[in-house]
Formats: sequence, structure tokens, C-alpha cells
Amino acid sequence: MMKKLLFIIILWTIPVSAQNESLFEKANSAYNGGAYETAISNYEQILENGETSAALYYNLANSYYKLNNLAPSIYYYEKALQLNPNDSDIKNNLEIAQNLVIDEVSGTQSSGLFGLWQNSGSIFSFNGWGWAAIIFSFLFAVLFVIYYFSNKTLAKRILFSVAMFCIVLAVFSLIFAFQQKSRVSNNDYAIIFSQEAPVRDEPTLRSAESFYLHEGTKIKVIERYQDWIKFELPNGLQGWMDKDEVRFF
Repeated sequence: MMKKLLFIIILWTIPVSAQNESLFEKANSAYNGGAYETAISNYEQILENGETSAALYYNLANSYYKLNNLAPSIYYYEKALQLNPNDSDIKNNLEIAQNLVIDEVSGTQSSGLFGLWQNSGSIFSFNGWGWAAIIFSFLFAVLFVIYYFSNKTLAKRILFSVAMFCIVLAVFSLIFAFQQKSRVSNNDYAIIFSQEAPVRDEPTLRSAESFYLHEGTKIKVIERYQDWIKFELPNGLQGWMDKDEVRFF
């Protein structure tokens, strides 16, 4: 029974993968030809098929940007950056798109040891740090075996020191891997998709509108209540907004 089920899954997966590859090529061709709406349709079909990647999100963001659709372009650049946080092209294009946002809500970046820790963890994605942990663990095992069978005192000291260094790096890689995984899975941020979204002091329509935020602005969601979200901006400003005004990522 299990073999039959596995065989069915394989038969189903191969055509879907081939279809997604074909759609990706068609989308890229449409993009290069200036048919951005067609490219978007094909890229989104791949997403509907259950496949995601930094390249897919990046190309989709570029397509929306070409059509001057600011909110979805920023949204998909952010999604791409989650999967590949060290990609300079994604960072540059995201910065260009963010410069077009009306609202100026930048805050101060983390500094000191905490800022250094955060920046270090963002060098690789979750998968990248996972592979680093595996490689360092493998090196530790190899070096430890050589150390165990070595007869020379100096060589044993050097091998032991390098092996311990590798295991420390493996541990830090695991920590960064889980940190990146947590950042992606618990990343309660959203992009405003409405051209102009009212911000209120309380989660009710009876509350007065304090100010407005605009398309493409990134907010951090800190509380949810029914159809409302309470958010915080990088500059520390907080407020309530209808959740239909945004898209979470």
C-alpha cells in the first residue's frame, strides 16, 4: 500500500515540477518581452502550484514594479529577502521600491553587540546556516578521528584545537539557523496595499482617524483583535488598522 502511494506521489510530482519549470520559462520570456501582466500570471500560477523560491518572488516583484504596482512589488521583494537575506540584487531593488513610498517612517537600527549578532545571523538563510552546521560537524568528526589516531603531541594539540573550533562554529551555525527560521515563521510584518489607509487609536470605526499610511509602507503587527490589527512603525509610532488594508508576509 505504501509503495503504491509513493509511486502515485512521484507520478504526480514529476508533471507538476515540469509544469512549473515551463511556466517559469514562459514568465521570464514574457517579462523580457515587456508583457509584465502575462509574466505575473505565470509566476503566480507557480505559487498556486505550491512552489516558492527567492528567484520566483524576486522576478514577480520586478514584474509588479515595472507596472508601477508599488505594494505588491515591495511585498514580494520582502518575501524573496526572507529566503535569501544576503542577496544584493534583492536588497537594492527593495531599497529602490521603498524610496517611492510616501510615508517616511524609518527608525534607528540596532547597534552594539545586539546589532552585530543580528547582522551576523542574516548573512545566510536558514538552509545556508543548516548546511554550515553540517559541514562544520563533519569537519569536527574528521579532525577528531585524525587526532585520536595521531601519535605526535604537537599535531594532536593542533588537531584538537581546530576540532573544538569547528564544533563551536557548528553550534553557532545551528543557533543562527533556528534564529533565521524563527524570523521567517514568526515574522509578523505586513505591507499596506491600500493607496491610503486610516489609522485609528482604537479597534473600532467609531474611533477618530489619527493619521493615514500609504501603499507600500511596512508595518510590524503587535496585536490582533477581530478584524483589526495593532501595529508599530520603525519610529515607534503605533495605531490600529483594518486588517483588509494590508497583506501579511
